Amino acid sequence: MTPLPPAPLWRRFAALGYDLLLLIALVMITTGLLITLYNTLGLPMEDRGGIERPPQWVLQGVLLPILLLEIWAFYAWFWLHGGQTLGMRAWRIQVQAVGGESLRLKHTLLRFSAGLLTWITLGAGYLLALFPPRQTLHDRLSGTCTLTLPKPPKARK
Repeated sequence: MTPLPPAPLWRRFAALGYDLLLLIALVMITTGLLITLYNTLGLPMEDRGGIERPPQWVLQGVLLPILLLEIWAFYAWFWLHGGQTLGMRAWRIQVQAVGGESLRLKHTLLRFSAGLLTWITLGAGYLLALFPPRQTLHDRLSGTCTLTLPKPPKARK
């Protein structure tokens, strides 16, 4: 069996774009629910430019950690169940542990944390995929690799 080639950068970004659509919806729902719950409980709101909203400490100290946990859980669930998010499925790429085995929870934690580091550096960690072994910073730090899957065989008529 021929080893699978590393996923090219453009394919990774295409899959990320698909996943981003799902994540935006998820984040909007969670944020809406949390702010509605906060308001329903009658907790103090701040007036910021004519808009009532929860205090900054709630947004940074409660909402942000919940959203980060939710985004990690989104990726972890998909990576642990087949190594592909919906965007990765559409673009035929898959994450595996180095050596070809399925990912474990520790891989997802390391990969997500390193992915945050990549984004904090304005995506610089993705540039490593341009050099052998053609894997990003989050692939390398988590002991994973992102591969291009072969096209499925065409069905006979």
